[in-house]
Amino acid sequence: MDYKETLNLPRTEFPMKADLPRREPEILKRWGEMDLYARIRAQSRGRSRFILHDGPPYANGHIHLGHALNKILKDIIIKSRQMAGFDCPYVPGWDCHGLPIEHQVDKGLKAKGLKLSQVEVRQRCRAYAQEFIGIQRGEFQRLGVLGDWMNPYLTMNNAYVAAILEEYGKFFLSGSVYRSKKPVHWCATCHTALAEAEVEYEEHKTPSIFVKFPLIKPLPGMAGDKPVSLVIWTTTPWTLPANLAIAVHPDLEYVLMDAGEETLVVAADLAAGLLSQWGLKGKVIAQYPGRALEG
Repeated sequence: MDYKETLNLPRTEFPMKADLPRREPEILKRWGEMDLYARIRAQSRGRSRFILHDGPPYANGHIHLGHALNKILKDIIIKSRQMAGFDCPYVPGWDCHGLPIEHQVDKGLKAKGLKLSQVEVRQRCRAYAQEFIGIQRGEFQRLGVLGDWMNPYLTMNNAYVAAILEEYGKFFLSGSVYRSKKPVHWCATCHTALAEAEVEYEEHKTPSIFVKFPLIKPLPGMAGDKPVSLVIWTTTPWTLPANLAIAVHPDLEYVLMDAGEETLVVAADLAAGLLSQWGLKGKVIAQYPGRALEG
């Protein structure tokens, strides 16, 4: 007996074999021929808008699994909101500036790049980005992601740059722009600034150390000609060359201690332990609240 014939199975036109390598391009081609994205936009006109702002990938090579995960998840969100009754346009974009593109162009130019002017290198970077915009566009479409692929936003478009300058001008005129100090990561090899995401830290061990900082001016009530230092403890001694100030807590008590040939300022609660660790004997000369040490 053929038991398959005894089962009450649904009758469908779906083939038993998925054959996705052949069928998926056919489906995508059909979507393109019927201009599916434009038809969805026309059908959705007048509905409440749902906008997903697409953080752009770099145009610096073929897409990988990270790109796929990013774009597919966004596509799921947009399509689900579209099916929920919203108008969900999707405008993809590309980041056409920065170290990833410069690095790829430098790899191609090698020694030749040293003879080119900055303008020529930038022109090469622009052409490289334009090439991979086209390549990545096709690869993203191959994932089945619907969007306005022929009208993306590009950070190297003149209109895009002009819009940034215009908005920056509004910030400036409103008084929201100020000048201050901020550490900027710099690549000595690539001769360019680095974003936080582009900085990779290696495991590194450093000793914790005590450091004496001579006081510039005497404390109130201080007498004698011995050198006076405020003691700090740090686990990052490699930052000391850039040290500009020492922090004291306004609510803690500090003591001035005679340590033989010098005088030390330390936190009152830590004084005994510090002298014991250093093998010194000392006596308290004066006591100060943290506020008295500020400045």
